[in-house]
Amino acid sequence: MSNNDSAVPAAAPTATRFTAVQDGKVLRITITNPKRKNAIDYDTMVALGATFRSAAADRAVRAIVLTGEGGDFCTGADLSASADEASRGITSDMVMNAANRLVRAIVDAPVAVIVRIRGAAAGVGVGIALAADLVYASEDSYLLLAFINIGLMPDGGAAALVAAAAGRPLAARMALLGERLPAREAAAARRLTPGVGGDEHAPGVVGGGAKIAPRPRRARGGP
Repeated sequence: MSNNDSAVPAAAPTATRFTAVQDGKVLRITITNPKRKNAIDYDTMVALGATFRSAAADRAVRAIVLTGEGGDFCTGADLSASADEASRGITSDMVMNAANRLVRAIVDAPVAVIVRIRGAAAGVGVGIALAADLVYASEDSYLLLAFINIGLMPDGGAAALVAAAAGRPLAARMALLGERLPAREAAAARRLTPGVGGDEHAPGVVGGGAKIAPRPRRARGGP
């Protein structure tokens, strides 16, 4: 995953499509673009990454729960925003770098990140989900790397994260064939926990955050 910070255009960003609410020691982030199955545009990627980095510096945050509004988690980059982004000088490389920085911010977070998947986690949504520490999924959920269908390389570290989690053969199958990976099969690869229901307040999600939040933010190292 690249950490190349391309210049941000001078044009004002559009409204970002997510909410972030502090609930005690848990920061609850929800992607809010259900009409587009929670696809995320460039500005949302940038702002989400900044939110994770800000939470990393906030000692009041002990855990982060990331979900999607409606029936899907996140279906990747919002291609419907491409024309507007191009008019503002935002290139495909900049979108790729924003996706990579977002996933890196999740990976580097010094607190536990919990993801709840319902419906689709596709494209960069796969990278976002698998970058988390705990991943809970509803029975109807699935992972999908559909980049081959639109002639793009997998972004957001998706291919690397799938390979690290479940092995190169499964990552190659997803990337080269564009097949869905149902939650139960992903669970068999020991990368997520299925059957927790579609509600962000499902016992697994709530229980994970509740157990983690009261505990020390950092472990002491050394003798």
